[in-house]
Amino acid sequence: MRSSGILMPIFSLSGKYGIGTLGKSAYEFIDFLEKAGQSYWQILPLNPTNYGDSPYQSFSAYAGNPYFIDLTFLEKKGLLLKGEAESFDFGSDHTQIDYGKLYKNRSKILELAFSRFEPNEEYNTFCSENGFWLNNYALFMALKDSFDGKSWLEWDENLRLKDKAAIKKAQEQYKKKIEFYCFVQFEFFTQWSCLKAYANQKGIKIIGDIPIYVALDSADVWASPEAFLLDEKLCPTLVAGVPPDVFSKDGQLWGNPLYDWEFMKKDGYTWWKNRLGYVLKLYDTVRIDHFRGFEAFYAIPYGDKTAKNGHWIKGPDFKFFEEVKNWFGKDVPIIAEDLGFLTPQVEKMLKKSGFPGMKVLQFAFDDGANSNYMPHNHTKNSVVYTGTHDNNTVLGWAESATPESLELANRYMHVDPKEGINWAMMRTALMSVADTAILMMADLLGLGSEARINTPSTLGENWKWRIEGGCINDWLAGIVYENTALYGRLPKKNKTKK
Repeated sequence: MRSSGILMPIFSLSGKYGIGTLGKSAYEFIDFLEKAGQSYWQILPLNPTNYGDSPYQSFSAYAGNPYFIDLTFLEKKGLLLKGEAESFDFGSDHTQIDYGKLYKNRSKILELAFSRFEPNEEYNTFCSENGFWLNNYALFMALKDSFDGKSWLEWDENLRLKDKAAIKKAQEQYKKKIEFYCFVQFEFFTQWSCLKAYANQKGIKIIGDIPIYVALDSADVWASPEAFLLDEKLCPTLVAGVPPDVFSKDGQLWGNPLYDWEFMKKDGYTWWKNRLGYVLKLYDTVRIDHFRGFEAFYAIPYGDKTAKNGHWIKGPDFKFFEEVKNWFGKDVPIIAEDLGFLTPQVEKMLKKSGFPGMKVLQFAFDDGANSNYMPHNHTKNSVVYTGTHDNNTVLGWAESATPESLELANRYMHVDPKEGINWAMMRTALMSVADTAILMMADLLGLGSEARINTPSTLGENWKWRIEGGCINDWLAGIVYENTALYGRLPKKNKTKK
């Protein structure tokens, strides 16, 4: 069935306290999606951010981002007093996130809320049901605090290697801090569960996003080093990235530890079974980032400064996804991020999996009519995007595109200057035969490069864009609804709506 949705990060929502949260603005955005005739809200990873503030580099593949906890809801629960949140400085620019101020002050106010918290049955149940990841994460974060934020590779050896006596002592010594991190996760997932239930009640499904890899400095690697390619000192032997191409002469050095797929296979892929089972409960559909890495992955020697000296290693391929379908059913709701250079082997794996791949229109006009991203080459079993979080906005793209690409785009999409190329590209996406079309919120607002979410291989200015209050309104919802209806993408319940 044809459908559509909007990609909008949680952190980009408007509101007080420096960053978008799971509070009022999130509920209002769901109302907007319903009025606009949409079926999906696609978000970025919900996990705590690590160095560089990227949601794709996190301290945990399971934990929720403490920044997203809505402080107003904590006030309503009596954990914060009226006016306490306003006494902290989270930044004064409502269109940009100041991560420095969030890092400095968000923990302080959450600790204040924790000081008034009394554990109850609901909290105890949460801790019990999530103990398989929560216990390691809370201890990991408490230890990280005790070492002034240093990577676990720089901790005392007995803790780095998880000596049983040392771990038991740490659990006793940092008991209160461990309880604080459990409390934070309880509050996050309580708020997330309510928000997702509200979305589903409104007919909106959540598309979540998980990176294929986890960060080296994470509870995941510290707790399960056997699942990764590490040496006897638990340092990586090889790390992830992508090779040099026309966009980057040095390639991209991500630095994530690579999986020991041989060990995982012998273990029945327990690590992945737990991870996917968890996120499939959090979201209605899961987009797996860097899907091609399951067929073959690029391995770079640990310590290299660029990705030039890497090489390809064969991955588990489709046999892994056979296991996934055995665990979660043949119709497991996964979107494969299959962007970039794809070999015939990767294309074969994707086809056998049956998962929809991605078509990004901003890529369509660089290679002419034969491009797989051109709408006339799309397939039904795919998801078409105007762009993703790694792309510029459409208007930003138009300013930086080559004259040849821009001229082709204008001719192909019959761009009307009064309408603007952003609306022309969104209409083209909605017109595609792809089963699902996802639009970017910044494109709906007609914003330029100032609203770009991320520029790959750069640090410092990413993941900061926020929407201004009042931009999401019924007038815009009506325009989106009309276009969604025109191209047959309305949800069933709206088919007869006039």
